Amino acid sequence: RVIYVMSHDSIGLGEDGPTHQPIEQLAGLRSIPNLNVFRPADTAETFECWDLAAISGKDQPSIIAVSRQKINQIRKEFTNENKCSVGAYEVSRTKSEIDVTILATGSEVELAIEVSQKLAIEKIYSKVISMPCHELFDIQTSSYKNEILNETINIVSIEASVTDYWKKYVGEKGIAIGINEFGKSAPYLKLYKNYKITVEDIIK
Repeated sequence: RVIYVMSHDSIGLGEDGPTHQPIEQLAGLRSIPNLNVFRPADTAETFECWDLAAISGKDQPSIIAVSRQKINQIRKEFTNENKCSVGAYEVSRTKSEIDVTILATGSEVELAIEVSQKLAIEKIYSKVISMPCHELFDIQTSSYKNEILNETINIVSIEASVTDYWKKYVGEKGIAIGINEFGKSAPYLKLYKNYKITVEDIIK
């Protein structure tokens, strides 16, 4: 039950440059058998992921990867239910009947919610799924995975890392938004704009 806490993930490092922007390492870590890789989106998820790694996860090692930049709370209150325990769950929805499913992890969940809200203004309705742990999601029942992934034909993933790993979730016709090359040295907001991981670019 070893727990690694790794900070400063993705291009959020900004000025530290490409050698310090581990965009490929999440996919690499997720490919290791018997390892849970957690990428929480806020304080609530971080507590829940720590609970799963330190208290519940008795038989396997865990990694908790967190961002350097400041991010806002996506969940305003704590609950007795550990929502991260199923690996992925719905954090927001703009209408009961939706057109698009948006998957995200970590610092990109907040971005996904903003995208979802802006799309609603254009009468394109969606749900946002936070997916803090792929490994826990992959062992859920078929009915739960179907509920998360197959409600809409259109499915999009957003993560500031390589996109190949997301194709098993978004499918052939889905869109995986991320980075498939080394980063650059610049303030992190400029980097997100350079790689088109912004609300405006994602909406397009």
